[in-house]
Amino acid sequence: MNKSIIIILLITVLDAIGIGLIMPVLPTLLNEFVSENSLATHYGVLLALYATMQVIFAPILGRLSDKYGRKPILLFSLLGAALDYLLMAFSTTLWMLYIGRIIAGITGATGAVCASAMSDVTPAKNRTRYFGFLGGAFGVGLIIGPMLGGLLGDISAHMPFIFAAISHSILLILSLLFFRETQKREALVANRTPENQTASNTVTVFFKKSLYFWLATYFIIQLIGQIPATIWVLFTQYRFDWNTTSIGMSLAVLGVLHIFFQAIVAGKLAQKWGEKTTIMISMSIDMMGCLLLAWIGHVWVILPALICLAAGGMGQPALQGYLSKSVDDNAQGKLQGTLVSLTNITGIIGPLLFAFIYSYSVAYWDGLLWLMGAILYAMLLITAYFHQRKTTPKSDDKYIDST
Repeated sequence: MNKSIIIILLITVLDAIGIGLIMPVLPTLLNEFVSENSLATHYGVLLALYATMQVIFAPILGRLSDKYGRKPILLFSLLGAALDYLLMAFSTTLWMLYIGRIIAGITGATGAVCASAMSDVTPAKNRTRYFGFLGGAFGVGLIIGPMLGGLLGDISAHMPFIFAAISHSILLILSLLFFRETQKREALVANRTPENQTASNTVTVFFKKSLYFWLATYFIIQLIGQIPATIWVLFTQYRFDWNTTSIGMSLAVLGVLHIFFQAIVAGKLAQKWGEKTTIMISMSIDMMGCLLLAWIGHVWVILPALICLAAGGMGQPALQGYLSKSVDDNAQGKLQGTLVSLTNITGIIGPLLFAFIYSYSVAYWDGLLWLMGAILYAMLLITAYFHQRKTTPKSDDKYIDST
C-alpha cells in the first residue's frame, strides 16, 4: 500500500474522529455563550450551517481538484479544518463558533478529495474494495471519536477542539511532505482546456442519463440511512426501555459491524458478482432489517437487525465504485463532490423530516418509520430491476460532460 493511500485513510479516520470529538462537548461549549432555553436552537443551527456549506462548496472543490490536482485542495481542506477547531478551541464569543463552522463547511472537501484520490490510484475493478476501506476507516474514527471526546471533555469543553486542531495541523504537514499528487498529468491538462473549463463552470449535470438512476438511488439510500441516525436513541428507549449504557453498546456493535461489512465484505462481493448485484443485495438486507425493527417487539431482534443495517451499508462503496468507473478520470472530483453534496442534503432533510414523523406516529405505532424505509427499498429494488432490463451494458461505461 503506497504512502498516498495510507495518508488518505489517515485523513478519513481523523475526519471521523473530529466529528465524534466535538459532538459530545459542543452543547457544553455552547452553554458558555447562550442560555439553556436557546441552546438546542443554536446547536441545530450550527450543525445545519456546516451541512449547508458542504452542499454548496463540496462540488465546487471537487471540480477544482480535477482542474488543479488533489493535493492543493486537500491541503486547503486540512488547513480549514485546523482553523475551525482552533477558533472553537479558543472561542470567547458565540460568533467565533459560527465563523468556525462556516470555515469548516466551506473547506470541508476532504471526503470528496480522498475518494477522488482513491479512484486515481486504484484499478477500476478494485475500487469498491478501496471505497470500502474508506468506509471502514470512517467507522473506526466514529468509534474512537466519541470515546476520546468524552475523556478530553471531562478536562475541559475546549480540550477536544485543541486536540483536533493539533492533530489536523500535524496531518497537514505530513500531507505536504509525503502525499504525492494522484491526479494524472493528462487529466490535469485536459481539465484546463477552454472547452473543459467552460463545462466545469456550468451548473448542468455532467452525467450520462443512464447514471441519473444510480445517483437518485445513492440519494435515497443515504436518506433511508438517516432513519436510524435520527431515531435510534428515541426508538430503543421507547420500545425496549433502554438506558444510555445499552444504547451506547448497541451503537458500538453497529460501528464494529459497519467496519467489517464495508472494509472486508463489500469488496469481495463486488469482485465476485459486480457492483450492481452488490447494491441490490445490500438494499435487500437493509430492507429486512427495517422490517424486523418495524414488526418485532422482542429485544432479541436487535442483533440480527443491527447485522442487517450494517450489511446494508455495503451499498455505499459499491455505488461509489460503480459510479467512479462510469466517469472519466478527469471527472472524479466532480463526481465525489456531487456525492458529498447529496449526502449532506439528506443530512439536513432527514433528521427534520423523520423526527417530525416519529414524534407524531410514536403514540400510534413506533415502527412506522422503519416500514417507510422498507417500502422505499422495495420501490428501489423493483425500479432497479426494470431499469436494468432497459439498460444495455455499454450504455453505462462512458462519461459525457454536456453543457
